Amino acid sequence: MGDDKKPTVRQAHREMPKTEEEWKKALTPEQYKILREKGTETPFSGKFLYEKGEGVYGCAACGNPLFPSDAKFESGTGWPSFDKALLGAVELRPDRSGGMERTEVICARCGSHLGHVFDDGPMPTGKRYCLNSACLELEKKK
Repeated sequence: MGDDKKPTVRQAHREMPKTEEEWKKALTPEQYKILREKGTETPFSGKFLYEKGEGVYGCAACGNPLFPSDAKFESGTGWPSFDKALLGAVELRPDRSGGMERTEVICARCGSHLGHVFDDGPMPTGKRYCLNSACLELEKKK
């Protein structure tokens, strides 16, 4: 978004919007569609797909730290993928939308949709957290 309202990963505990109208004002239209309405971005279009920087990926809605950069791997799916989340950072929920059975990944702090997790990732976790770039912000290591 580029304005002063957007939290950084370190500002994760600032006050969050309470209504969907407030969320619409705080997020870009694409972020709102994905984070709050459970949408998805076009594969191979996200800004973090090929990102190699070190740091922590946080929720674009609230700044909650979610994934360490060393958990990111190239899955070939078209979305940023991680094999592990930070402890307590995300919640998993059954998702039976679109005629599929998947596991939705949501931010444990603000409840925003981030993507889905699958059991076809690399070892040792075997997990592939398949996320939308629009849901993420990278706080690069200094």
